[in-house]
Amino acid sequence: MTHSLKVTLQASAVLLASVFTTACNRADDPGLEYAPEMYYPIPYEPLKQLSSNKVNPMGLNMRTPAIGTVPRGKANYYTHIAKDDIATAETTLRNPYAYTKDALEEGKTLYVRNCQHCHGESGAGDGPVGAKFKGVPNYSVGAYKTMNDGHIYHVIQWGKGRMMPHGSQVNPQERWKIAMYVRMLQQGKGPDGMTDFLKASGVTNAAVADSSQTTDQQNQSPVQEAQADKASQTPGQGDKARNGTAL
Repeated sequence: MTHSLKVTLQASAVLLASVFTTACNRADDPGLEYAPEMYYPIPYEPLKQLSSNKVNPMGLNMRTPAIGTVPRGKANYYTHIAKDDIATAETTLRNPYAYTKDALEEGKTLYVRNCQHCHGESGAGDGPVGAKFKGVPNYSVGAYKTMNDGHIYHVIQWGKGRMMPHGSQVNPQERWKIAMYVRMLQQGKGPDGMTDFLKASGVTNAAVADSSQTTDQQNQSPVQEAQADKASQTPGQGDKARNGTAL
């Protein structure tokens, strides 16, 4: 009886080992799983799919968005201005943020992180990369000294000449704040000129009602003109349904 039980246990162990060994050698067989419903959800998940979706075309959980749609909260990523049309950007785009010390400080941080290696600490084009490859402009000389916010924003987004696009690296809000800091560097005083710049811009309190009026009334007016790159006043909430009525 004991010998028979021992043989049976040995045979079971060999069989079980062979099963596990075979399962481990097959790429399409994960072997035994405990509570698989914890790993394979019943609801449709866009980035996880085990079998063909019977509802959506092509059998995928994710569907291609309708043509012309913009993701909610991403409206200000689209200016509808061609990448080589800087002239339109100069006269159309408006900086929606006020020139404040906090905004300039954030712009400085972003500038150091993304721009200083080429354009230099003071914007003179003497960064370590700029010194090696040459051709990086000095913000405080010639036409570069008069670039407005819209011009700078557009170049940050799409690049120009040897400068590559940075639209995928800094979001629209960050682009505007970098542009604000570059406007300060145009004065030729470097990072230490922030106080003088704010005073010259007429900033005497914590914020300015409209930064575009403060910095460039002629090129960035009218103030109330609707802009293609203006974000929603209620991001993430959508607009109130009109039930088919006219605007």
